[in-house]
Amino acid sequence: MTKIAVFGSAFNPPSLGHLSVIQSLSHFDQVLLVPSIAHAWGKQMLDYAVRVELLNAFIQDANLRNVVCCTIEEELFNQDQQAVTTFAVLSELHQKYPTADLTFVMGPDNLFNFGKFYNAQQIAQKWTIMACPEKVAIRSTDIRNALQNHQSIQDMTTPTVAKILTKIVIIDVVSKPA
Repeated sequence: MTKIAVFGSAFNPPSLGHLSVIQSLSHFDQVLLVPSIAHAWGKQMLDYAVRVELLNAFIQDANLRNVVCCTIEEELFNQDQQAVTTFAVLSELHQKYPTADLTFVMGPDNLFNFGKFYNAQQIAQKWTIMACPEKVAIRSTDIRNALQNHQSIQDMTTPTVAKILTKIVIIDVVSKPA
């Protein structure tokens, strides 16, 4: 049976903390990185297409053989809803991979909020849940704060992601009226 890890996150942007979690999933046949199209609790994020671009660059930089960006939330998203639920994502992936063993991977911060997830009990009954702490204490917030303060992010994410983010910040600064 194929073992698939489903790691959903804002990836706003992908960090070396995310990478440390992903590297601990190497025993899975496939790891699906699922960027959230809209945050369930209303957190502001970079545009979805930009985060998908960053995530694909991140995967390529990290050279991870069993990891892919999965845009299933884009397929499931409806403008009338605020977010795509984990339950909807896992249900759809279950349809796409009916013989696979799906494991929902989350960070420890989401583990404490798991009871708030839509259909949390059904998720726990139907699929395996794995809380996976970051082994590198670098979060997306650290990258965003460094960019705001015009500090280097080279040691916080992969080289291509840092280059793309730096270009976005420069464009944003240049395009704002003085």
